[in-house]
Amino acid sequence: MNETTARSAVDADAADADTAGTGDDPVVVGEGVRKSYGDVVALDGVDVTVEPGEVFGLIGPNGAGKTTLVRALTGTTDAEGSIAVLGSAPDAVDPQRIGLLPQSFDPPERLTARELVGYYGGLYDEAREVEAVLRDVGMADDADAWYETLSGGQRRRTCVATAVVNDPDLLFLDEPTTGIDPAGRRSIHRLVERLAAAGTTVFLTSHAMDEVERLADRVALLRGGSVVAVGAPADLIAEHGGHPRLEVDLDGSRLDDAEMETLAGALEESETGAVAEDGTGTPADGPTVESTADGLRVLGVRPEGIGAVVDALGTIGVEFESLTWAEPSLEDVYLRLTGEEYSPRAGGTASGDVTGDGGDR
Repeated sequence: MNETTARSAVDADAADADTAGTGDDPVVVGEGVRKSYGDVVALDGVDVTVEPGEVFGLIGPNGAGKTTLVRALTGTTDAEGSIAVLGSAPDAVDPQRIGLLPQSFDPPERLTARELVGYYGGLYDEAREVEAVLRDVGMADDADAWYETLSGGQRRRTCVATAVVNDPDLLFLDEPTTGIDPAGRRSIHRLVERLAAAGTTVFLTSHAMDEVERLADRVALLRGGSVVAVGAPADLIAEHGGHPRLEVDLDGSRLDDAEMETLAGALEESETGAVAEDGTGTPADGPTVESTADGLRVLGVRPEGIGAVVDALGTIGVEFESLTWAEPSLEDVYLRLTGEEYSPRAGGTASGDVTGDGGDR
């Protein structure tokens, strides 16, 4: 082989490495991924596939293994099983092609946001223009403030900027909007949507179900180190989300069995807007009533049937503080499949599988 032929072969190998994982091949493939910390099993045979250009959401309780899976896929922790990222082993992927925002990230505090983004951009052969990245994450106006003086949300936005400054083909975001205010969250959401539209593959973990439902093309729910459901948000909601519900706040009062039976009978005789079970999420036998900590929950009632529920309550002399109607969402899927409880008044989960330090494995 002469020198020219040898150089061509080397150049071809480099080109193959640069383009591995592009085209129609999955960008991320994990098969039978396992990881233990002593006697604690963090990942128990996880299978995951992420297609080119999709936003893949990973959800689950604290301690479910989400962060451990991200670490395994990015090569920052060892794991058993088969893992391929952009066609290579995780620790063999060109860093230029990967962006990573870990759950915990502590850059030098005596640098400004602009200096931090510039520093991380300088680690790559090609990087985006610093000012454009700062605008994307909503930090253009505070770019000259030291990192140590920034609020928690501003710090997180700056960290997101360092993860996208290299314009990666594959972006891992582990809880990207933690501590960020609504305006900042919207900036990050728009950024993820723009990146995905341009062809970037995004692997997103988050406890914000509305965020995942908005951004993700597909979602996997991890519980106890295993994937228990995967699919498009709409499909998961249709299968596991349950029925439309009307929460009736009785200010802590409870109906006795006789009153519950009378109310159920009144609803059966009323026009509540319920339709037969046909994939719309309404019970086949019409609305059902159950007690909650704050009052009542009427399942299977449509918005046009709320008036009938109010009339039925009035028939049995029940006064209420407020009514809240909601369609099933990804949060309902999460709560049902994790077995956690939800209180509409508290606005959050009442139980969970939490690690000793409150973080996620």
